[in-house]
Amino acid sequence: MKKVTALAMAAVVAASALTGCGSRSTAETTAAATEAKTEAAAAGSTEAAKEDGKTYNVGICQLVQHPALDAATEGFEAALKDKLGDNVKFDLQNASGDSATCATIINQFVSNDVDLILANATAALQAAAAGTSEIPILGTSITDYATALDIDNWTGTTGLNISGTSDLAPLDQQAAMLNELFPDAKNVGLLYCSAEPNSKYQATTVKGYLEELGYTCKEYTFADSNDIASVTTTAAGENDVLYVPTDNTAASNAEIINNICLPAKVPVIAGEEGICSGCGVATLSIDYYDIGYKAGEMGAEILMDGKDVKEMPIEFAPEVTKKYNKANCEALGITVPDDYVAIEE
Repeated sequence: MKKVTALAMAAVVAASALTGCGSRSTAETTAAATEAKTEAAAAGSTEAAKEDGKTYNVGICQLVQHPALDAATEGFEAALKDKLGDNVKFDLQNASGDSATCATIINQFVSNDVDLILANATAALQAAAAGTSEIPILGTSITDYATALDIDNWTGTTGLNISGTSDLAPLDQQAAMLNELFPDAKNVGLLYCSAEPNSKYQATTVKGYLEELGYTCKEYTFADSNDIASVTTTAAGENDVLYVPTDNTAASNAEIINNICLPAKVPVIAGEEGICSGCGVATLSIDYYDIGYKAGEMGAEILMDGKDVKEMPIEFAPEVTKKYNKANCEALGITVPDDYVAIEE
């Protein structure tokens, strides 16, 4: 702890020394000193966590394995390792797309009395919320927390032992993207899994924006991966364009969707990059690693600084990017505007 104290004192002294510099105002000097103290405190907190010998146990329940969720988990782990070094251990469990398995995993974490739970995707978050009201829970890859947790009068915080990060890209901009690429289309099919409430939320919201733009929209839902092929075939046969939201079942079965839609020459606008890479032509993309990393930073504040998860607002991706699937666009003869970025293969 002597090293921590020295670090904090050095930063404060350095900031205080600025008061003798005539080129800076009192307000600027005060701000600099405050910033230095904050940085010193944060550094001290990190060093303290590494030096006090405590090991934090973090349980991670990921709904299913696919690139978006994998990236969010990687970002989360990286942030906590950056903050806590070797003083954090992870128990990463994958539910293979099964909600009941999520509940089993969460119960195991509760029995093991972990210090923090990361719930990666909506079903994992719902299982965690049902499993404990005591252990802090952070979600990631959650589109809308109010929908996922059935919260009325949303204020930005859950009021529960839950916070986290959202993967929601602006839905009005997604509708505008579809309109930009396919202004002459008439019918848009909204394809998603009925078991995922946040997919329903996205589809319903996008439908409203698309109808305002003059499109006729119809929802096509599959219960699980067993009927995704038949539902997609019907949707592709009845529409000019399909929209697939950030849906975990769709993400895990993007190849099936692509094998139906591409030969039928029906383009797919996707809610996230992983789905677009598998079966889409374009997406308004966020970086899942970034939202996972932000959740990890929030976790460090809870574990190291004792921050109350109930008071932590949901965080969102700092930016979105227009991206396109080069191969699918070429196969369908689609030319995207210059501000679209090709998804790296």
